[in-house]
Amino acid sequence: MTTPRTIAGCVFACAATVPARPVTVPATPPAARVVAPAEGEALVAPNGDVVVKVDPRTGSARLAMGTQHVVKGGGIQVHLHEHEDEILFVQGGAATGIVGDSRRALEPGSTVYIPQGVWHGIENAESSVDLVWVVSPPGLEDYFRDVRTPRGQAPRVLAPEQLEDIRRKHGMRVRAK
Repeated sequence: MTTPRTIAGCVFACAATVPARPVTVPATPPAARVVAPAEGEALVAPNGDVVVKVDPRTGSARLAMGTQHVVKGGGIQVHLHEHEDEILFVQGGAATGIVGDSRRALEPGSTVYIPQGVWHGIENAESSVDLVWVVSPPGLEDYFRDVRTPRGQAPRVLAPEQLEDIRRKHGMRVRAK
């Protein structure tokens, strides 16, 4: 059962019982770094761009973080992650957040917390929306790499069966409409 709560503004929080996953702590911690606004791995698609800012390729073994611009009407299909917890932070624009069976208006400054295994998505019929996403453990960034195109390259076209295979590979399920 999903129980939404409001905490300091607009936060969705969902209760979920999930087994703890072991965490590997590196013997030598990775170096800290600053990623400038124009830096990161840009991946494009018709419904908007993703920029991967932090992930295992850049030294973070335990989380990934990036930005996502979702075009007006583009939305994020309702889905779940079998392995990652996710946080979405709205930087700009407006949308409707879907978590479990709950729907909430999202505006700049809104935060959505999604534990692994919880259905979630974004609807944004009226405006584009700019998000910051964080997942732990990492994994979502590799899904984006598999379904989007690096900026400057010819657009990737995937058949529905290919897209479903990629989702399965990354532990993602999409809710049937």
